[in-house]
Parts: sequence; structure tokens; C-alpha cells
Amino acid sequence: MEQRLRTYSGKEKYMYLFGMAGQNIIYNIIAASLAYYLQFTILIPAMAVSVIMTLARVWDAFNDPMMGTIVDRTRTKIGKCRPYLLAIPAPILVITVLCFLNFGFFDPSKEMFEGANALIVIWAAVAYILWGMTYTVGDIPLWSLPSLMTESKDDRGKLLALARIFGGIGGGIALLGAQPLALMLGKKLVPFAAKITDFGANSAVTREAAGERLGFVLTALIFGVLGCGLFQLVGIFSRERIKPSKEKYSLGKNFSLMWTNKPFRQILLSGLMGSPKFLLGLAAMPLVTYYYASKDSGMALIYIVLLGGGMFIGQFAAMGTAPKVANKYGKKHVYNYSNLAGAIPFAAIFVMYQIAPMSLTRPVFIAISFVLFILGGAANGFTSVMSTLMISDAVDYEEYHNGTRPDGVFFSGQSFLTKLNTGIATLLSGLAYSAVGFSDAKVAELNAFIAAGNIPREAPQYQKFMMILFFIVSIPPAIGSILSVIPTWHYCLDDKEHERILGELNARRHAAEAEKAGDGS
Repeated sequence: MEQRLRTYSGKEKYMYLFGMAGQNIIYNIIAASLAYYLQFTILIPAMAVSVIMTLARVWDAFNDPMMGTIVDRTRTKIGKCRPYLLAIPAPILVITVLCFLNFGFFDPSKEMFEGANALIVIWAAVAYILWGMTYTVGDIPLWSLPSLMTESKDDRGKLLALARIFGGIGGGIALLGAQPLALMLGKKLVPFAAKITDFGANSAVTREAAGERLGFVLTALIFGVLGCGLFQLVGIFSRERIKPSKEKYSLGKNFSLMWTNKPFRQILLSGLMGSPKFLLGLAAMPLVTYYYASKDSGMALIYIVLLGGGMFIGQFAAMGTAPKVANKYGKKHVYNYSNLAGAIPFAAIFVMYQIAPMSLTRPVFIAISFVLFILGGAANGFTSVMSTLMISDAVDYEEYHNGTRPDGVFFSGQSFLTKLNTGIATLLSGLAYSAVGFSDAKVAELNAFIAAGNIPREAPQYQKFMMILFFIVSIPPAIGSILSVIPTWHYCLDDKEHERILGELNARRHAAEAEKAGDGS
């Protein structure tokens, strides 16, 4: 019967994967660079940035199930996901650039909502919220699509695993390239930026800061065009082969489904308890920029490649082998033990900093860091693929027991987790930065210290700032890795039961189609 299962073509597969890479380029321009830009370039206070991004992420997270409901209620000739995938890339490009086009620099000498400061903060909040809502319109259909492109469990698993890899490649392009490119362009644009910038009485604004601001705007445009161009390919070339169920549930009913479906509920709770892991991504850019590179674009690129490269090597290696490892040991076991194993390298990063707080640029410590990031990346790679596969299994579980297939709603849960966790992590990072005073005026002071040719990691007065950066990327992620396994230690949907469920579902679908064809004749 496996030979009769309908599945995607090679062309569809690669267009989907290229689109996934493009979508992750867009996501990581915002996820990796916007918070840094708002806090460390245009000087919005750390807690204000955290509150903006936390509230936006929490709203956006709860907006995801709404979009999932819309997707699951959509019925068109080209499917329920493709209409959104065709329409959304261009608006995302425009709003991504708008997030970096602000009214200038925050003035630390004035109140939060005094004068231009009010416009700067409000614009940052509105643009970010609008970006999140627009991104969701494309994100939910994109992740829902693989379950509709094939009836084959193996093909679906391979595509989802590859989607994680290509998404990681796209994200890696943005993570590795955006910050160094913005800093490099910023230096080249200093003369032009100085001509068009109104410095006024804001003593925190320098010529270098004005150039850096333009560098980020131009970088957002470059990466935005690349990412959205690739993202557009999915809607054009994909095809949906599994028809949606006849039922059209309300938002309230879909929220109920998300909670009453036991395997999905366990995945949801596990993801929420693992939210501290997201602090790693938030603090990675400030850590490299301030501790390792002292805002030098060339050195930033070198250290991002050395450290971030280790993370990506481990992540991609794990993602590539994840389906085979899951087939041998089971998704539940791979998910749980990978989370537990990931706590070790993350915690070791902070231990290493405590041993040599001013000397981690020495080759021996770079080599140790490289290995630790490989191990941490591998743990994250395995868990990300397993969670996606487990959500897909939960969709089959729901269709088998209740006759409805909530692809959009359940995969909105994956996006819901990512955004809510990022919001929680952003709030935690803001609290941490504020606790040591690494915010607004102090950031401007540190930027001026670096512009004068000094190295902050070697300056005793800035050690608490360096310490908090290392703390954020290590201890909370280690704690989150351990907490993640509590809900899934006794995961209820094992692989054998899922295989039985999927076999029966495919038999039902084919029987229904045969009956319909017989009635038509």
C-alpha cells in the first residue's frame, strides 16, 4: 500500500526547503538584530525594549491559534495554506525594514515619553507588533504544509527534518552575517550619516552611532529581499494532496482541542517550561559584539563564525541524523535525553567564564567554547526536530480519534511556543541587564569607551556587564533544558501506536475516495 501513497515531487520538496530558508532569514533579522538595534544602537532603555518585545510576543503567541483557526477554516481550489503563502512575503519585507526605520536616537537625559523619545518608543512597539502579526500569516501555513503535501509518514518526517535544517541554514545566514554586515556598512556610512543626522543636544549620539543605525537599515533591506524572494517560492510551487476535514471549528473549540489532545498538551507544556533556553539567542549578538569583538565588524564575523559555527555544526549534524535516530530509539527518548544532555555544555560556558573572565579570546578557550557550542547545538537540533515530528503525530492522533485534522491550529502551537518563549526570555534578559545597569546611558558610555580604542573585557569597571552576558547564554538555558523533560518524561503517544494510527487513517482516506469514485461512475 505504501507505493500508492500520494506524495510531493522533488521540485516541490526543494522549493519548500528554499522557502523555509528564506522565511528563517527574515525571522532572524528581527530575532537576532532588532533587540540589539533598539537597545545598543538607538539606546532605548533595556527594560523598555524587554517590555515592548515581551508584550508583542505574548500577543503574537496568542494570535497564532487565531491564524491556525483561519487556516483550518480556509477552503479554496489551491488548498488551505497556499493562498497565504502566495500573498504574504511582500508585506513582510516592507514591515521588516520599517522596524529599523525609527525617529532617531533615544535621549537618556530625558524621560521615557518626553519629546522625541515617545515617538521612538511607540514606533518600536507598533512596528514590532505589526511585524509579528504579518509574519504569523505566513508562518502557520508554512509549517502546516508538509502534513498536507504527502500521505507517507516517512516522506513527511524527512521533509520536516530537512525543513529544520534549511530553516537553520537560513537562520544561520542571518545570524552570522547580519550583525557584522551592519557594523561594516555602518563604518562606511559614517560620513553620509553624519550629514543627515540631527545630533541636537543628545550627547549620547556619535557619528559612529549614526552610521551604525544606517548600517542596520540597509542590512535589513538586503536580507529582507533575499529572504522574501526565497519565501515566495513555496506558494508558487507547492501542492496540497490531503483534503481538509469537513468540520470548521471555532477558535474556542480549537483552543479546547489543543488542550484535550494529550500528546499535544505534553509538548506544549514542555516547550513552555523550556523557555529559558531562548535567552541564548537573545544574548549571543551582544556577547560577541561587546566581549569578543569590541564592536569591530571583522572580529565580530570571525567570532560569530567560530562560536556560532560550532552551534550550527552541531545543530545541522543532529537534524540530519534525527529521523534515523528517532526510528531506532523513539522520538520520546531522543527528545528527553537530548534536553538533559544539553544542560551540560550550556552550564559549562559560565564555569569557563568564571575561570578566566578576561582571557576567553585565547585559542585554548576558543577551542573549548567551540566544542561546547557543538554539543549544545546538537542537543537543540535533536529536540527541535523531535518536537516538530511529535506535533505532526498529534495531528494524526486528533484525526484518528475525532475525525478532524487541525494542521493549522496544532502547528500554530509550535509558533505559539517559539514566540511566547522568546517573550518570556526577553523579559528575563531585560531584568538581568537592568539589575547590573547595562542600559541606555551606560550603553552609550560603553560605546564611547570602545570608540576611543578601549577593550571592555579588560576593563574592571565593565566586568559586571560582561558577566551578565555570559550568565544569560549559559545558566538559564541549562535550567530550561532540564525543566523541558518534566511534561514529556511519560509521553503518551509512542511510535508504534502512531504507526498503527496512520495506517488506519490512510486506509480510511483511500476507501472514502474509492467510494466517491464509485458513486461518480
